[in-house]
Amino acid sequence: MPSQRSPMYFCDCLLTALAPAIWGSTYIVTSQLLPPDRPFTAALIRVLPAGLLLLLFSPHLPAWRDCGRLLILSALNIGIFQTLLFLAAYRLPGGLAAVLGAIQPLFVMVLMWGVDKRTPKVLTLLAAFTGVAGMSLLLLSSRTIFDMLGVIAALVGACSMAAGVWLAGRWKITLPITSLTGWQLVLGGLALVPAALFIDEPLPTLTTLHYLAYAWLSLAGALIAYGLWFRGIKRLPSVAVASLGLLSPIVAVLLGWIFLSQSLTLLQLTGLVIVLGSVVVVQLTARK
Repeated sequence: MPSQRSPMYFCDCLLTALAPAIWGSTYIVTSQLLPPDRPFTAALIRVLPAGLLLLLFSPHLPAWRDCGRLLILSALNIGIFQTLLFLAAYRLPGGLAAVLGAIQPLFVMVLMWGVDKRTPKVLTLLAAFTGVAGMSLLLLSSRTIFDMLGVIAALVGACSMAAGVWLAGRWKITLPITSLTGWQLVLGGLALVPAALFIDEPLPTLTTLHYLAYAWLSLAGALIAYGLWFRGIKRLPSVAVASLGLLSPIVAVLLGWIFLSQSLTLLQLTGLVIVLGSVVVVQLTARK
């Protein structure tokens, strides 16, 4: 891992940050451009084609000792997370769905503290709590009706992704990034097939806009974003990676403001600035 004062470290932070920035578009694309109420199908179409493409270009097999770990990571990072992500995206406004993911860095620190016996730096911990406070400003100023199933899905999904980040940082599976990403996308996608076939309604006749939306979610939101995300997990501290996930709600809120004319009050702008500040502080203070 590069020194946290080196230019390479900050370059790795910026590249990893592109992943949650892309994921922030998931909410507006799902709610505005996809056929409604098909979370398993949307998750499947997002991850499986992207994973197959990556394995086509990087067909490396995992070591036998890593197979069980790879299955767990694919479930946490892809199968469970993507399903709950789309369930929340269908049932909650984009900003609100993403805001609830602010617990990710705190959950990673709890795992590091409770399991690894590594006490986080006080400043890192305070920055993570500050990020949650900033997200609360966005949440409390949002005039929305709370859908409890959507709220639970967003919170559990955030915990699933946080656990996946933490475990991936601990296990260090010996695969190239393209293969590691591809295997997780394929295994997680295959786990979604039964639910997509037997729980979701069949897809209607798709329009050109539907195809473009699914292509964006798969190529940008899975193939590119997850490649950058798992690259970051290998190179950065787990808390730093989880903290970058807070960029997703910022992008979601801004896209809703730009394209859907959703209100953005002074209180919300204050929350956005606080969240950005907390992300920067965590990147500067997190230690492996």
